[in-house]
This record gives sequence, structure tokens and C-alpha cells, in this order.
Amino acid sequence: MSENAGGDAEALVGRFAQMFGALAQNIERVVRGKREKVELALICLLSEGHLLVEDVPGVGKTTLARAMSASVEAKWARIQFTPDLLPSDITGVSIFNQGTSAFEFHAGPIFANLVVADEINRGSPKTQSALLEVMEERRVTVEGTPHPVPRPFLVIATQNPVDMDGTYPLPEAQLDRFLMRISMGYPDHQAEVALLAGAPTGAVLDQMPPVIGRDDVSRMVEFAQRLHVAAPLYDYVVRVVAATREHPDLRLGASPRASLALLRAARVRAAAAGRAYIVPEDVKALAVPVIAHRLIVTPEAELRGRGGADVVGEVLANTPTPQAAGV
Repeated sequence: MSENAGGDAEALVGRFAQMFGALAQNIERVVRGKREKVELALICLLSEGHLLVEDVPGVGKTTLARAMSASVEAKWARIQFTPDLLPSDITGVSIFNQGTSAFEFHAGPIFANLVVADEINRGSPKTQSALLEVMEERRVTVEGTPHPVPRPFLVIATQNPVDMDGTYPLPEAQLDRFLMRISMGYPDHQAEVALLAGAPTGAVLDQMPPVIGRDDVSRMVEFAQRLHVAAPLYDYVVRVVAATREHPDLRLGASPRASLALLRAARVRAAAAGRAYIVPEDVKALAVPVIAHRLIVTPEAELRGRGGADVVGEVLANTPTPQAAGV
């Protein structure tokens, strides 16, 4: 996405799709058989959102995060969450410099373009809040002085839902800070065979070349958010999100933040598909990963085995799809 790129929107969106595909292909060198999950993670990056990867141990959550970091020529950092991790271990501290007789701020690992927050639910609520504040505000305030984090800025958090001892589940209001929540799932038979037969993942990760630079990511983010959205699509997004607020199986539906997140992600998905406009299928494909984790299901619905994803699927099925929503 060169700054001097000319031509029409079709040529620019074609270049966007080409770069998106190159990123996905590079990540698939180590994350095998998970193209859909890889594309969702990249959509999250190019929507300037944050990603929560929730699944059982050993299915590639951290590998996905590391592969994304390696594919972009930008600064990245990894934070291993533990119960004794302090907020200052993430954000940084002010240290007195005897030579200058003044306090100097020493930035923590959060000051990176891509931050891997491994096993976030093992950190204490106070430490979790420190990270989530930076995610929302995109800056750290120490002793009254704000310190902005670099752009682009993406937090890829992982957690194991089966671990209960020594963990602190994220509150629903903090889950809302993540643009998407995805699960990796187990690989299919062929992908697992290829994994066993291939080189060790760690060695491949260490040798992965970056595909695009930080400035390329910034330009892709800016370009995607200029894509055309027809009036019926705005109405459709609002109707889908609003339907969750009235659903009998939910104690709490999605907020307008979910509407904005869904629209941003739909624009990126459209550009990745080589289109300069979004269609209803973009909204439908992203509704579950963008909306489901923001919903609170009633106890009665939980007893029936209903979850947020089930409700979103039902809402999509019952919401009329715009017929004339193209360019």
C-alpha cells in the first residue's frame, strides 16, 4: 500500500487483498489447517482491535500470536501472566536518576506494536485492569504524565478456559474491550499429520521473515476504513446488534461498541476479499466472533446449554438480509 499509489479503488483494494493473502500464507507455515482463524486474527489486527484466543492447551494459541508478530516488521513483546505479576511489570516504572536528579520513565513491554498476553486469566484483577486500560486508552499514565503506545497497537491475549485453580476470569465488561474472541479448535487429521512430519514449530518461527512493515499495516488500516458502506448495511448492522438487547435468553445484549466493531471488521473482510464495499455476508461471517463474547446469557438459558454464539446465530437467522446492499 504505497503512499504514492495511484489508480482507482479497484487497484488499491486488489493490492490490499494481495498483502492480506501474503500475511495469511506466511502464518499458515506454522499454524496449519486454520485458515479461517488466521484470517479472523488478521482482520482484528487491521481493524485496530484486540484479540482474545480462548481454547484448551496445546492447540496453537501462542503459536498464532507469535506467527502474527513475526509476519509484521514491527516491535513485539510477550508478557507471561502469573498471579504475582504487577501492573508496573506491564506498563513500566519511573526510576530516580542520580545523575540528573530527576525521575525517568522506563517503558514496560506494553510499549510495542504487537503484544502477546499469554494466559491472561492467570494475572490478578489489578494487573488485568492495567493491561485493559492501555487497550482502551492506548496510553499509559504514570505520575500524571501520559505515555502513548505506538501505532499500530494490537494485544493478542490467550487463556485456557479449562484451568480453574489459580486463575481470575475476565469480567464481562472487560471482555467487551476485545474486538474478537476466537477458539482455535483441534487440527484436522491431515493437518496434525503434517505437523508431526514437519520441522519443529519453534525453529520455523525463529526463521519466519516479515511479510509487511509497520507503515504498511497503518496504511492498510486507514484504507479499509474508507470503504463504501451502503445505507441498508448500516441499518442491517444496527438491527442485528439491537436484536440481542431484546432476546429472552440474554441478561445483557451488545452495546453500540459492538456495532462499531462489527462494521470496522466487515470493512477489512471486504477489502481482504478484493471488494471496495461490504456485503451482508461480511457481517454474517464476523457476527459470532465480534458479538458473542459481549453477551451475558440468563441462568435458565445456560442450563439448557445455550451460549452467546447460539443466540447470535438465531438473531442472524431471524433478521431480514438486505437485498440491494452493494455499491
